[in-house]
Amino acid sequence: MGGAQLEMPGMPQRLFPATPSKLATFADCPRRYRYAYVDRPMPPKGPPWAHNTVGSAVHAALRSWWELPRGRRTAGAARQLLYGVWSATGFRDGEQAGRWRARAAGWLTDYVAGLDPDAEPVGTERQVAATTQRLALSGRVDRIDQRGDELVVVDYKTGRVPSTDDEARGSPALAVYVLGVQRTLRRPCRRVELHHLPSGTVAAFEHTERSLANHVRRAEDVAADIAVATTALEDGVPADEAFPAVPGRQCGWCDFRASCPPGRAATPAREPWSFLAADDDAAPTPS
Repeated sequence: MGGAQLEMPGMPQRLFPATPSKLATFADCPRRYRYAYVDRPMPPKGPPWAHNTVGSAVHAALRSWWELPRGRRTAGAARQLLYGVWSATGFRDGEQAGRWRARAAGWLTDYVAGLDPDAEPVGTERQVAATTQRLALSGRVDRIDQRGDELVVVDYKTGRVPSTDDEARGSPALAVYVLGVQRTLRRPCRRVELHHLPSGTVAAFEHTERSLANHVRRAEDVAADIAVATTALEDGVPADEAFPAVPGRQCGWCDFRASCPPGRAATPAREPWSFLAADDDAAPTPS
């Protein structure tokens, strides 16, 4: 039966468990989705990326900063927290890693200087969840703020390009977070914000019932496509046919490039540090 669950007439439809990352992976490339979520054992991943190291360290430092007692929430504390979690993973060498640690520390210093340490967040790195007619959605929110009578979703960004209001509006992940906050915390939530630390800018959008419904519809469409591909695989369709590759420049930084001949043929591999702005100003930003 291919592991499929039998359903009796009148039984509620089984919901598809989905995260923003899971849905985005299939939408970008079904083959990459198969490698990440279907094949077991999972094919080996490529080397870690330096820009992900930067982002992870900044996120971890900010979470820990909010967990400090009120009197210790200072710029110096933010820098020390960053130093404590910093890793040289993905960088070309120690000199490059050191330069980026200093740069990230500067971002944090400037960012926390603009925060009110007394404005206690409702949550940091908070897991939220919601259901639709077809999906069981879940995600982890960087920060949830209280603004008046409503909650606000805050997402930290450390990429090379400042965030835009259109990005905030179109982000499937932020829409999932809003739905999750509404369902998990049972309080009004519409506003999403992208806090881009390198530029010190904030991009924002106020969701409506209609905009959220549009995001839900698109997410359910992706999940339906995943179900079709999974059923085809269970019915004996070759895996590469059920989950086809979508070759393109993104193959240069795909974690599963080594396992994907079409991806290797599509474009040269990128160096793990190639998305660090100062070291490769011409590099495209990975999705």
